[in-house]
Amino acid sequence: MVGRLRAAAVQGISGVLIQRLALGVVAFVLATLPALAQERPVAVLRALDKVTARVSTISAPVGREVRFGTLRILVRTCKKRPPEEPPETSVFLEILDLRPRGAPQRVFTGWMFASSPALSAMEHPTYDVWPIDCRAPSPPQSSGNE
Repeated sequence: MVGRLRAAAVQGISGVLIQRLALGVVAFVLATLPALAQERPVAVLRALDKVTARVSTISAPVGREVRFGTLRILVRTCKKRPPEEPPETSVFLEILDLRPRGAPQRVFTGWMFASSPALSAMEHPTYDVWPIDCRAPSPPQSSGNE
């Protein structure tokens, strides 16, 4: 009987500790979410207009749309391996072609890899887009009047 009471007490205590630990983790995550939202990575993409032969470098913040010609590019994720591993940049992109006449057409959704751009290439008659790098957002520029 004493053993059962002791086991029930231990289970009760461990249940309370687990609840407190879970609440602590939730509080920590909620406290750090604003900081994480500000530290969005930026995907560096290279884009080619095949008509004009113009190559552009695009800085696309994760979760924000950027435009290149008639393309609307949305970066969902940008990952870069640490320096001690073989170099690789992986970007998950959603690309729509917003033609003047007609409905927007999805031309690419998926992962692109900087080391092998042909592995998962966007098929478009006018534009090419491929990833170059992932980087942290640049700090805000001060005006010098502070």
